[in-house]
Amino acid sequence: MTDYVPATQPTLYFIGVTTAKSSIMSVFPAWADYLGLENAVIRGIDFPLHAAPDAYREAVAFIRDDPMSLGALVTTHKIDLFNACKEIFDEIDPHARLMEETSCISKRDGKLVCHAKDPISSGLALDAFLPDGYFERTGAELFSIGAGGSTIALTWHMMHSRRAGDRPSRIVVSNRSQHRIDEIRRIHRAMGTTLPVDYVLAPQPTDNDAIVASLKPASIVINATGLGKDAPGSPLSDAVRFPPRSVVWDLNYRGDLIFLDQARARQQTSDLQIEDGWIYFIHGWTQVISEVFHIDIPPRGATFDEISKIALNVTRG
Repeated sequence: MTDYVPATQPTLYFIGVTTAKSSIMSVFPAWADYLGLENAVIRGIDFPLHAAPDAYREAVAFIRDDPMSLGALVTTHKIDLFNACKEIFDEIDPHARLMEETSCISKRDGKLVCHAKDPISSGLALDAFLPDGYFERTGAELFSIGAGGSTIALTWHMMHSRRAGDRPSRIVVSNRSQHRIDEIRRIHRAMGTTLPVDYVLAPQPTDNDAIVASLKPASIVINATGLGKDAPGSPLSDAVRFPPRSVVWDLNYRGDLIFLDQARARQQTSDLQIEDGWIYFIHGWTQVISEVFHIDIPPRGATFDEISKIALNVTRG
């Protein structure tokens, strides 16, 4: 049992693994001031990977019952928390129900609401650094390493009918455990996608190296495993060879980021475009803050640019 203390100010919780290390702890107060969220604060709740279901239920029940606890962003534990707490929520949005994950908890009209915001935020982040018509022009494939919530969200975005004509020629998903591969395959079937998708059991980094080597030029290689942030290491080995002109994207922006180091070692010879998780961080948090505090935060334009600038100034200024 955790001794949760009732909030005395409007409080947003961050449910993760090492929340104190996240930039959001210093960024949120600056954002709250800019957005007019009077007296609002953020608090971290840390759980080990794959915590006991009762631990997740206790946290969610506390947020539900405490008047000044307004909601939460959930990272790393999205799937485990959903499975443990789905009976606690009064409402589950369609994305969360399809993907069986919780990335945002909010309250609306006295009801506790479960959201999956990643399909929106991951799509916004990817589209921020890929030009319109990228896949149509290049014929690129997309390889996402890790079959958890982030990959589910990213592939949903890529498979959506509104992207018809500008979708990867093939999607590859790998994971170290068969269970998660079976689960994402089930979700993709429920989506009714017509895109070719390969599901690969990859218990060793060298297994992922072989997939990377098989990709077409200009393909997208994504670290969606949490390795480099929630746990040390990389899903690739140092011997990896990226396709020429490929885009290498780590969803992490903090940690040892070995995956990005491996890409940087090949950047010049393979003409790589390398992206970290910073823009994903911005979109992920602003989507949740908008939901929890019931305010409008546009995903682009002058307001979003100012929010991004504030975050940079706070963390890197």
